[in-house]
Amino acid sequence: MKAVLCKAFGPPENLVIEDVASPEPAPGEVVVSAEAIGLNFFDTLIIQDKYQFKPPLPFSPGAELAGTIKSVGADVTGFAEGDLVMAYTKHGAAREEVAVPAGQVIPVPQGLDPAIAAGLTVTYGTSYHALFDRAQLQPGETLAVLGASGGVGQSAVEIGKAMGARVIACASSQDKLDFCRSVGADEVINYAQEDLKDRLKELTGGKGADVVYDPVGGELAEAALRATAWEGRFLVIGFAAGDIPKIPLNLVLLKGCQIVGVFWGAFIERHPDRHATNMTTLLNWCIDGKINPHIHGRIPLAETPSALRAFLNREVKGKIVVQP
Repeated sequence: MKAVLCKAFGPPENLVIEDVASPEPAPGEVVVSAEAIGLNFFDTLIIQDKYQFKPPLPFSPGAELAGTIKSVGADVTGFAEGDLVMAYTKHGAAREEVAVPAGQVIPVPQGLDPAIAAGLTVTYGTSYHALFDRAQLQPGETLAVLGASGGVGQSAVEIGKAMGARVIACASSQDKLDFCRSVGADEVINYAQEDLKDRLKELTGGKGADVVYDPVGGELAEAALRATAWEGRFLVIGFAAGDIPKIPLNLVLLKGCQIVGVFWGAFIERHPDRHATNMTTLLNWCIDGKINPHIHGRIPLAETPSALRAFLNREVKGKIVVQP
């Protein structure tokens, strides 16, 4: 079978496509024939040895997939050959067949496009956990989303709307903001041209945002925190800007607000049952049309390096899905 391999840390162009042996399921595992593999920004960090999780070389990037179970290992119950499933794998998904622990596998409703299911786990799973579990976002509250045209940002816009919030999408160009409006944003802010703090205050009548969703970090974080409402919740999702901000804690005191960490990867390991419930909710929302994940592009396995380069160039709106 074909696999995308990182054999030496470096840029996406260093990845190679090679034939490797098809996996056999160990006890407690299933082998999934991948029909769709979701790519994410953090895949660009893993292959450069810049991510907190460091798999041994060689490995495949890709942390989420959907497909059909090809074979079932001993001690596996509840799954059978031919079942359509989705899974989160941390890494190793960018290949034609993947062995996955059965505990990480979630059934996919019949009729749902595997590309939608494959692109749901990381971005939508992160955003739902952030907004539902961590922020406890309420209908009628205002949600500000930074980096709103990217994978997690777009998912936060959609989920925020599905939860009844007023959503302000914040991004760095007009075409990105137009995209955000197309997926449901009520208001938009171009923080490359407008002062983020002042504009957020203006759009909220001076109150500030009840919830701020920040996957960007850098200099935008403090500006957004200064525009967080009294008893607001500032969600720390990640640091796509590259810089981890140092926040003046007097702002937290003066606003009576919370800075809330969102470590989705640790959450799903500590609370697999809650994660499964969250994913079932999201799958049902897809079927019901409450959310409609945007697929930026569908590509063959061989184009994985160029797709990861597009992530590094900040060219991706929504999700890129590999279809072997």
